Amino acid sequence: MNWNSHQFIWLDWIIIAVGIIAVGWAVYRSVKKHKSQQEGADSEDYLFGKGEPWYIIGAAIFAANIGSEHLVGLAGTGAKAGVGMAHWEMQGWMILILGWLFVPFYQLMNNKLGKIITMPDFLKNRYTPATGSWLSIITLVAYVLTKVSVTAFTGGIFMESLLGLPFWYGAIGLIVLTGLFTVFGGMKGVMTLSAIQTPILILGSFLVLFLGLAALGGGNIADGWTAMIDYSKTLNVGADGVAHGTNHMFHFETGDPLYDDYPGFWVFIGASIIGLWYWATDQHIVQRVLGQHKGEASDVVMKRARRGTIAAGYFKLLPVFMFLIPGMIAAALAARPDSGFTLENPDTAFGSMVKFVLPAGVKGIVTIGFISALVASLAAFFNSCATLFTEDFYKPNFKGRSEARYVLVGRIATIVVVILGIVWIPVMMSLGSLYDYLQGIQSLLAPAMVAVFVLGIFSKKITPKAGEMGMIVGFAIGMVRLLTNILTNSGKNAMSGWLWESTGWFWQTNWLIFEIWLLVFIMVMMVVVSLFTPKPTDKQIEFVTFDKDYKKLIRASWNKWDVIGSLGVVIFCILFYWYFW
Repeated sequence: MNWNSHQFIWLDWIIIAVGIIAVGWAVYRSVKKHKSQQEGADSEDYLFGKGEPWYIIGAAIFAANIGSEHLVGLAGTGAKAGVGMAHWEMQGWMILILGWLFVPFYQLMNNKLGKIITMPDFLKNRYTPATGSWLSIITLVAYVLTKVSVTAFTGGIFMESLLGLPFWYGAIGLIVLTGLFTVFGGMKGVMTLSAIQTPILILGSFLVLFLGLAALGGGNIADGWTAMIDYSKTLNVGADGVAHGTNHMFHFETGDPLYDDYPGFWVFIGASIIGLWYWATDQHIVQRVLGQHKGEASDVVMKRARRGTIAAGYFKLLPVFMFLIPGMIAAALAARPDSGFTLENPDTAFGSMVKFVLPAGVKGIVTIGFISALVASLAAFFNSCATLFTEDFYKPNFKGRSEARYVLVGRIATIVVVILGIVWIPVMMSLGSLYDYLQGIQSLLAPAMVAVFVLGIFSKKITPKAGEMGMIVGFAIGMVRLLTNILTNSGKNAMSGWLWESTGWFWQTNWLIFEIWLLVFIMVMMVVVSLFTPKPTDKQIEFVTFDKDYKKLIRASWNKWDVIGSLGVVIFCILFYWYFW
């Protein structure tokens, strides 16, 4: 047997088959154990899950974030542009904001409403019912356009590069498998799969990292790291013939070819805005920390949620080393004629590295973790869509129905999302660069979300109408720019003369800089609208007010170890930024 084969052999295929059966059985047993709760007793158990241990919450948050866009996009970007994308990945500190600042507000609402909330619930009670409905619509649209379709698309590429499956077989197979998994497993199935795949994914990725560095360094990992950094310094050559390098996160010079993607300090601020939206206000993340047993004390829920976010903060520091740096290693290996490694398409960097550096048998084990990660990530989005539709559209209009009916509606909503995701893939493929498409949509959606949530939570003076206007106007501006950029090449194909000259700044301003100014505009507009519209009612203000008793609960939910654990995440982020400045 050739243990060092650079392709999958019969042993790998056997391990993959047996592993998938074993994982499926483990998830089945876990779901069956809670069958009564999931199928009849309470729809919230199916949609939200129960109160899981903090380490399961941390693993679930991490798994929900890791998808095929990491295995393909992050590694591919590492091969093409080095560590610049690390701005979006080194956000363990941002997850701490969810645990320390936002969870208490959400738990407060859980107590007051007597149920586990959705994000639209917050907006409906803090602002107006229309504000919450708009968030549900925007979120569902965003999931189909940026989550389901992108994950399936990049999953197809990954399956093609790793297993040799035709693209559409891999993409459709992944999305159908995940749809079935979500329909029958619910949140319990998602959480269980997350716990299984997380250690496999981490160990497998780090094997690729270390073995890749060893291959690059002639058997020495340290030499491999030096070789990777030295090679990255020769890349990113500008029009003047100067190599600006891809070994740093900030690109300050306008002559740097990567300036438009990572413009100086703007990139940190822009990435943080997207991060705040994603980690603190997005349904599929928040949903992971709000699960609880009925009647459970609030301080217990907050303690578990906070420690889950701290664990997730450490997990979130890993993808740079799991995917991005292996992409950089792949580029450096491919540049060596004597390495035996080839890389025709940067997007296949990670799959190619798995086949090249891992020994036979290990390839199969690691592949199981990767497939599980893809399913868990995509299932998280499916489940969140089911939650949003059931809780925010169906239940309010069809009250008094059985819990079994609510679960069924959630499953039907999942199936609809699956179909829409498949239908959208060909459209998305025709829109050009996947990276530009994905980041463009996120940067245009995030400002409205961040403005409405942050001002709604931390200010008592923002009026209901201001929140509603902030959501609608922010979303409208973002979509106008996005659609114009997609359909008219940033206006160039449709505009000329004085009209183009007077409005070109709107269409062509760097997407990160535009995102920042859009956030500022929305927040200022909300403050101005608040001056001329009716003030919030006492009930609405109550949702953003901590009374003395609740402050005591918050204080009782943390100790010095929570603080120390959180500081560890922050310090590691600072050190990373210092090294790759």
